[in-house]
Amino acid sequence: MPRFYCPFPLIAGSTVTLPAETARHVQVLRLATGDALTLFDGTGGEYAARMSHIGKKTVDAEILTFAPREAELPYAITLAQGLPEASKMDWIVEKAVELGVAAILPLAARRSVVKLSGERAEKRLAHWQRTVVAASEQCGRNRLARVEDVTDFSRWIEQPTDGIRLMLSPRAKMSLSQWVLANPPQAVTFMIGPEGGFAPEEEDLAISQGALPLSMGPRVLRTETAGIAALATLNAVWSEI
Repeated sequence: MPRFYCPFPLIAGSTVTLPAETARHVQVLRLATGDALTLFDGTGGEYAARMSHIGKKTVDAEILTFAPREAELPYAITLAQGLPEASKMDWIVEKAVELGVAAILPLAARRSVVKLSGERAEKRLAHWQRTVVAASEQCGRNRLARVEDVTDFSRWIEQPTDGIRLMLSPRAKMSLSQWVLANPPQAVTFMIGPEGGFAPEEEDLAISQGALPLSMGPRVLRTETAGIAALATLNAVWSEI
C-alpha cells in the first residue's frame, strides 16, 4: 500500500489536500479514486486513508482511522558523518534512515573534500531532509529522523551529547562487535570519518573528549560503507537482547 508523509497534522474523519509533490507521485503511480493509502505526519502512528478526489493538479484523501504503529528503535542512534564526496551522502542518509537512526549530523572534518556553507549548505540540507522523507515512506517509519546543520568537527566534539560517542578507527584496539556484545542497548553516536578517515589530531581530540575508538576488523571500509555496517552490527546484536 502506498505510504505518504504529510507535513501537517492529520485527524481521523477529515479530508485533506495532499502536498503538491505527493499529488504528482499519486499521478505517477496511477492511483484512482477509492484506492487505499497510508498517511503519516511525523509525530507518531499512521492513518489509513483513501483517495477521494484526483484532479489535474490537486489530490484529496479521506482519513479513515488512526493506528499507533511504530517502527522506531528503543534506543536513539545519531550518525555523525564526515562529509563525503558527491552523492555519497545521499546514499548514507537513505540507508541510515532505513536502519533506524534518530538523527544525522554532517561533520566538516579536516579531510572532507566537500566544503559546504551558506546558501549551498542550506540547499544540501533541504535535499537530505527530502531524502529522509522518501526513505521513511519506503521503510515504514512514522517519525522523521533529524538532519542537523553542517557542523565543524572541532567545535562539535567539544560540545556535550546524549549517550556515548563511538568513533570508528583502524587504530582502535577494541572491535565494535566486542563492545556491542559487552554493553546493553543505549543511546549512541557513531562517528564516521570522510574519505581517508579522521585526521590523527581529530582522533586524539575526540578521545580526549570521551569518544571511544572502535574498529570494524582488518579490512578498511569506505566512508559510505562504515556507518551502515556499524548500524547493522549494533541492531543485529541489540535486537536480540
